[in-house]
Amino acid sequence: MAERTEPRPPAEVPGYGVGIGWRPEISGFVADLPGIRFVEVVAETLTAEGPVPAPLAELRGRGVAVVPHGVRLSLGGADPVEPERVAHLARVAEALDAPLVSEHIAFVRAGGLEAGHLLPIPRTREAVDAVVANVGRTRAALGVPIALEPIAALFDWPDDELDEAQFLTEILERSEALLLLDVANVFANARNRGGDPLDLLDRLPLERIAYVHVAGGAEHGGLYHDTHTDPVPPAVLDLLGELSARHRPPSVLLERDGHYPPAAALRAELDAIATAAGHPSIT
Repeated sequence: MAERTEPRPPAEVPGYGVGIGWRPEISGFVADLPGIRFVEVVAETLTAEGPVPAPLAELRGRGVAVVPHGVRLSLGGADPVEPERVAHLARVAEALDAPLVSEHIAFVRAGGLEAGHLLPIPRTREAVDAVVANVGRTRAALGVPIALEPIAALFDWPDDELDEAQFLTEILERSEALLLLDVANVFANARNRGGDPLDLLDRLPLERIAYVHVAGGAEHGGLYHDTHTDPVPPAVLDLLGELSARHRPPSVLLERDGHYPPAAALRAELDAIATAAGHPSIT
């Protein structure tokens, strides 16, 4: 591995415009998008020691940035992050010449048991300490910045000491991490747990945003589920517009993980996202 360099400060992370989560099932569609600026790939789906998949290498050759998105570090766990998982993320970032990486403010394992899901952590100062320590361990192995994504959750823990804005702000400031803000998660949490999504936007350190996620969802049994397999609802696009009014037009990426619509419908969704975020069409 090349000699590690110090992560760049937030102001030097470049803006990209509009992107999409790269998945093998839609690699041909993504390759044909003329205005695509960046893609995101789930880091754990890549073998760090092997060659970069040809479609991703071709995108890199066109100047499209590729961001590794981790889902298995368990930054919010009580145990230290596992060094081999951090090393894998670092190797993937190097192989892709990535400008940054991202992961979740969540835990996925405890006591040696794997949950198989991103689980919310209690909003306590002890939990803040654990996240900050794990982010520090991760940053020490990376040569690029890390952006942290707050997750969608259907419940709050009973002993929370901080509200969501306080909790996230303290983690970001103490860890010196960037923010990956998922407006679909903001919408889902406000819908399911109560609260005003605009209040959260007004209280977060938006200057730390690296990029933004947008995804679709659906309501089942009175709860809104962040499915990544449904169209992006108008309310989420409206929230993206509110964010763009509060912050310079953010780089924004569509997450889609299945039930892919026809190419024309997916292009239209990307164009709607670009419009809401204040970017030109990418199709």
